[in-house]
Amino acid sequence: MSEVGVAAQGLAASSKLLSKKYYFISTNVPFLSLNRMHPTLRDFLESRLHLARHDLANAMIQRSIALCEKNGSIAVISPHNWLFLKRYKAFREGILENQSLNLLARIGEGGFESSTAAGAFVALTILSNSINKTNTISGIDVSPESTPAGKNSALRNSIIKTPLQEVQKKNPDSIISFDDVDQAGLLEEFADALSGCLTGDSIRFIRNFFEISLSNDWEFHQSTVEGTVTFGGRSEVIYWQGETGEMASLAMSVKHLNHVAQNWLRGKPNWGKYGVAISQMRQLPPTLYTGNIYDSNCCAIIPNSPNDLAALWAYISSDEYNSNVRKINQKINVTSKTLLSVGFDLGRWETLAKQLYPCGLPAPYSDDPTQWIFHGHPCGSVIWDKDVKWTVDGPLRTADTVLHVAVARLLGYRWPAELDPDMELADEQRAWVDHCTALLPHADDDGIVCIPPIRGEAKAEDRLLNLLAAAFGDAWTTSTLPQLLASADHAGKSLDTWLRDKFFTQHCKLFQHRPFIWHIWDGLKDGFAALVNYHKLDGKTLETLIYTYLGDWMKTQRDDIARGVDGAQEKLAAAEALKKKLELILEGESPHDIFVRWKPLEEQPIGWDPDLNDGVRLNIRPFMTVGDVAKRDAGVLRDKPNVKWTKDRGKDVASAPWFDTFEGDRINDHHLSLAEKKAAREAAK
Repeated sequence: MSEVGVAAQGLAASSKLLSKKYYFISTNVPFLSLNRMHPTLRDFLESRLHLARHDLANAMIQRSIALCEKNGSIAVISPHNWLFLKRYKAFREGILENQSLNLLARIGEGGFESSTAAGAFVALTILSNSINKTNTISGIDVSPESTPAGKNSALRNSIIKTPLQEVQKKNPDSIISFDDVDQAGLLEEFADALSGCLTGDSIRFIRNFFEISLSNDWEFHQSTVEGTVTFGGRSEVIYWQGETGEMASLAMSVKHLNHVAQNWLRGKPNWGKYGVAISQMRQLPPTLYTGNIYDSNCCAIIPNSPNDLAALWAYISSDEYNSNVRKINQKINVTSKTLLSVGFDLGRWETLAKQLYPCGLPAPYSDDPTQWIFHGHPCGSVIWDKDVKWTVDGPLRTADTVLHVAVARLLGYRWPAELDPDMELADEQRAWVDHCTALLPHADDDGIVCIPPIRGEAKAEDRLLNLLAAAFGDAWTTSTLPQLLASADHAGKSLDTWLRDKFFTQHCKLFQHRPFIWHIWDGLKDGFAALVNYHKLDGKTLETLIYTYLGDWMKTQRDDIARGVDGAQEKLAAAEALKKKLELILEGESPHDIFVRWKPLEEQPIGWDPDLNDGVRLNIRPFMTVGDVAKRDAGVLRDKPNVKWTKDRGKDVASAPWFDTFEGDRINDHHLSLAEKKAAREAAK
């Protein structure tokens, strides 16, 4: 055929195509979940677009399909959760049965340039309003890319997966996945899972263990971990009071918050059992669970047979588990049911567990001082030996936490594992707890250690060196201290300057900005500075700090002034100013008072008389707000911990002591005069 003939044929074909009608709807649908809708809109969707009623975005998809002629197509950007969440099952099934999914692109988080929309998790869907029983879906996943530009490039260059649409109907809850979903031997056949306790006011009832004095009112509280770790998430305690105290009262009184009343005991069937605790966010990092109360961000998976625990741990701690969960659910946080809706080949994972743990799973151990199972020894170490496949003593530690543990011990702090002989620990962990006994003579009696030499006591640097040398024993050499200082970001400098300049900042960061060793100073680099154990800082101890230690320092400066020592006058002035500030804290007159929002007026502290159970956040306030000696907003502290007294999340119940004053808001930044408090106490008598 001649070139003219070919061209004529092409024109005829083009004319035929152009003469037809095409229907194509393209839109970025509005996003609005059911619980945020106006009742009128909610009722409309319930009656007119029932399958898509849970989200306005899905309703717009269903409406677009209705507007589209048969064989027409629509393209939408919408939230991605309709692809996998159970509440959208009927909506999914309707599309899989009646429309052909041509393209699905998981965009994920950060798909929009706009900062207000960047947090949305979205998907691009192109479908035809007709059904093809042999249709294959072109699937692209660009969610790992973090920027819109990266996602844009990946959409053009990624490998396209082509799952059959008909197969999606056979997936659990008809979820739409680009990968094969294991249909047999689901984990739910071998284990049970429950999410954890919802307190209704976590700020009130949950603390870090190093903030309070442990008693029978407090229980250890399992929380989340940032990455897979054998034993982690063990920093918190919960004010449980034998299940009959303040939390129980709150749960019973929250009629307008039924989810709290129902869920404060959530997870209880799993307490006392062994399993795996999974953080229900993003990468789903797990840790071994040993039966404690656990929080609402965790899910404890308990094997039906204790003999299957090692196999369960081998599976869940593997990358394969997270990958399998994400095949069926890409939501940031997943439900306990989803965590069990993945395949589990028990025989395969039993075999692997026997290879990894031939002697069984280890008992609790950790070298992390933020964990309640920590042995308390500055340089002691317990590790998992991959060769012998059991816990063993590790090399003596020189990590950045060594100095911090030593300082805490010097101030008289002891870890929960030291105080509880019945706590379950690995044998090696318990041995290091026992070694701590030899360090007890180095602990200060009153919980005050001055950095310069005062009142006949050696300077803090020398006392800390003696403790470290005792901890390391024969392993202590001239190179040990430089190693420790280098680990603490103070290479080539002295232990004294680390104590003065770096310790408190690092201590705050290490202990989650709830410091229990406070560095109080007068604002001068070479002035008065004392480390104080918060657990021993009652009114009497504060008086000792003011009138004995600081008083002795001031006497020394007066003597130096008389002898003509340079700088003594400046040091005396700074010390006198600090003395006035500490006296204001001791007195506790507004605005240098402690305020606890869950206590009535007659129970508020008068003067410096803190209840440790109220936590560092509230009790540290006078020391930070009494007036800065140097750093802005740090008050008389060496640095400013990241502590805020802004409004806490949630609403109080009507019976809360300050409900009327704050209109139900949970306010912390409030002040009360001594007269108000004293009058209330007298009236309460």
